[in-house]
Amino acid sequence: MTQKIAFVCVDTASGHAARAALVERYGDTPIEEADVIVALGGDGFMLETLHRNLERRLPIFGMHRGTVGFLMNQYEVEGLPERLARAQAFTTYPLEMTAVDIHGATHRALAINEVSLLRQTRQAAWIQIRVDGKVRLPELSGDGVLVATPVGSTAYNLSAHGPIIPLGAGVLALTPISAFRPRRWRGALIPHTAKIGFEVLDPAKRSVSATADYTEVRDVVTVEVRENREIAFTLLFDPEHNLEERVWAEQFSG
Repeated sequence: MTQKIAFVCVDTASGHAARAALVERYGDTPIEEADVIVALGGDGFMLETLHRNLERRLPIFGMHRGTVGFLMNQYEVEGLPERLARAQAFTTYPLEMTAVDIHGATHRALAINEVSLLRQTRQAAWIQIRVDGKVRLPELSGDGVLVATPVGSTAYNLSAHGPIIPLGAGVLALTPISAFRPRRWRGALIPHTAKIGFEVLDPAKRSVSATADYTEVRDVVTVEVRENREIAFTLLFDPEHNLEERVWAEQFSG
């Protein structure tokens, strides 16, 4: 049975040109009636598309028409129905961030890649870290800290010298960002079932923001992060260039 495809694209000339070529070849279905979404852009646009279509739970097949394309397949106009038919599905679960700011307001957001805490001023952030309610690091002094999923481990986490996590490993990366103290702490691998808590020490003087993918909360006091297994995102990949193989390739790249 032919799948009904909805095409979405990044707002660039190359994105719109790619969408026009595909729509001319295959037609276009409104997202409300589609079986699958084809997203044309880079990794940032893929994350945007996943968040925008959270309630629909449609599988998404990305094609690279942007800057970074780790989550994207190669762009080709011909043979799309056949590629979709043989595509391999990968299911990922988001992190759920619950942040309380200095005014007592509670903010919730989802992250497919990572939740990061970053200093807002010239002064280093002071952050206490708990895992499942137990204080594991009384005080981290530095630019901040992040929690990354396996999918997100090759993004900001890798730039912060965090580990690349094989898919299905059942762990999250807890990675410091430019840590000043403790000097030798390089982070930890945390079971995906754990609840990770952060408390900002001296938030009035050393203010910190918390960001879940692209949702930012300023002046936070506490942040809790956990994996939400009630929400699942499905990404589709060409078998010869699937996501698991890309993670392996990243681990052995120079």
